[in-house]
Amino acid sequence: MAGGGAGLLQLPALIFLGLPFSLALATHKIATVALGVGATIKHFRAGTADPKFVLLLLLFGLPGVMLGANVILAVPEDLAQKALGVLTLGLGVYSFFKPTLGQQFEPKNRSRWGLTLGGLGLFIIGFLNGSLTSGTGLFVTLWLVLWFGFDFIRATAVTLVLVGLCWNGLGALTLALQTPVQWSWVPALLLGSVIGGYCGAALALKNGNRLIKKLFEILTLVMGLLLLF
Repeated sequence: MAGGGAGLLQLPALIFLGLPFSLALATHKIATVALGVGATIKHFRAGTADPKFVLLLLLFGLPGVMLGANVILAVPEDLAQKALGVLTLGLGVYSFFKPTLGQQFEPKNRSRWGLTLGGLGLFIIGFLNGSLTSGTGLFVTLWLVLWFGFDFIRATAVTLVLVGLCWNGLGALTLALQTPVQWSWVPALLLGSVIGGYCGAALALKNGNRLIKKLFEILTLVMGLLLLF
């Protein structure tokens, strides 16, 4: 609902319940795909996610995801998470001091050059998504607001399709081929994720941009602190 970051809640919960990190991560990635499915269905029905625009941005982001998944093997996980924590906190603080951010849908940078630069930004975020376990959906949401002039409702819709369904789908497939999955937990996680994603999208559409912006700020601040400490 708030434009990403659900993984920073679900992944630690699976670890808390006793799963080793690699097993928890693979299981979590599969569940987050279902979260994307639920939200995607609701947003496509409401017309807030333009399929052609989503496909264009997807073509830029997926190569970054694949590249990041390979590069992260050489980066200490603790350092990567600290860096993500600082960046995430920065997003929340920036949004807090910009009261009008994402409140109106004002399309911009839709020329070929603008789309190319916007796609490059998503390639970089996709690289982070492949490199880091969770939380990069928040970066996609803010990038869509700042560069393409989305309001928070439309930015969240595109984020849930790009990250929740497509990027995490690629990550889930990659991890499932390389590491075990706690398959006995997957049905309950899938059901909860689909229902939660659909209901969260419906609540966002009903309550508008102001609520999503506040939730975005709260989530970025909380997750940034959790990653740092």
